[in-house]
Amino acid sequence: MEAQIVIKPVNNQHCDQVISLILPIQQIEFKIPVTLEGQPDLLDIEKYYDQQGGCFWAAFHNEELIGTIALMNVGHQTGVIRKMFVKKEYRGREYGIANQLLQILLEYSRAHHITDILLGTVDMLKAAHRFYEKNDFKEIEVQSLPEYFPRMPADNKFYHLALYTQDA
Repeated sequence: MEAQIVIKPVNNQHCDQVISLILPIQQIEFKIPVTLEGQPDLLDIEKYYDQQGGCFWAAFHNEELIGTIALMNVGHQTGVIRKMFVKKEYRGREYGIANQLLQILLEYSRAHHITDILLGTVDMLKAAHRFYEKNDFKEIEVQSLPEYFPRMPADNKFYHLALYTQDA
């Protein structure tokens, strides 16, 4: 019997696995000019996500890390999606990993009274754009980003989702 996909929060004990998934996707598959040194959050998940009121989740299949998503809490009832990556073999509707990861992040956000979700991406990731737009994210101009948005140098396309909490 095939094992189920398990999505759970991860911490610094998983940094090596996370790096092994994300860096090749960024550098080799999509040729995004980023380095590990330019992403210190990958080396200290707890500091950049957990301690700020966010979370970093990973999807596992048979103990293999196959996907990630992270929520950075930047205050102002605003969360920023970071590190949304799914291993190529697990992308698409068949597995629905990206959607499962996003839904967990949105549930967490609502439970923690986060009303705005922002993200930055790069213009070449067309499938990611379609995914976010299908999930009601609206593209916004860089000038519309709040001053507290932690912009990554490679990002040149930005999205916003107004999230309504239970008590709103």
